[in-house]
Amino acid sequence: MSSDTRLKPNVHTSIGCYIDKNDKTSALLLLSMTGQRVLVILGSETDYAFASPIKPFLDRFGVSCEFRVASAHKEPRRLIQILEEYEKLDEGIVYITVAGRSNALSGFVDFQTRHAVIACPTQSDDLWRVDIYSSLRMPKGVAPLVACDPENAALAAVKILGESNQSLASKVAQYQRELQSKNEKADSKIKHGKSS
Repeated sequence: MSSDTRLKPNVHTSIGCYIDKNDKTSALLLLSMTGQRVLVILGSETDYAFASPIKPFLDRFGVSCEFRVASAHKEPRRLIQILEEYEKLDEGIVYITVAGRSNALSGFVDFQTRHAVIACPTQSDDLWRVDIYSSLRMPKGVAPLVACDPENAALAAVKILGESNQSLASKVAQYQRELQSKNEKADSKIKHGKSS
């Protein structure tokens, strides 16, 4: 065993460096590399019921999640201020934007940030099939991803963060194995005529 007091690469980092645990600067560097979160921005408070499954899904992966409310149509200046707060952080951030009807929120947020944005438009009324185009058709240089199910949006966020976090990537793989196992059991059950 080596008596080297330096920390080997943390599971949350993908870089191959040593970080001296006694060096405050290195410790801050380590914290900045491991900080990851998902910020869910709602266009209005009424969007919360639709978006609420995002947090418990992220909890199972140990990913921090915050909810904010700001409308791109009604208060763009305050929305920019909110985004500027998070842009100052040296963290891995994924934004999930949740807004119905004319979804200006997702494109607006995407163009204001260097981080990934996932649009998850609400599906609350008969015009949803028309409204979805405001999430899909973006001008050049504006590129939010789209996931119509809140848990799928959360999973996409976890996968993005997992690109720089091996521990998180392993949790995604485990989650996928659980889904596969569930389907295999269902297949066996149906195959042998044991469905209820």
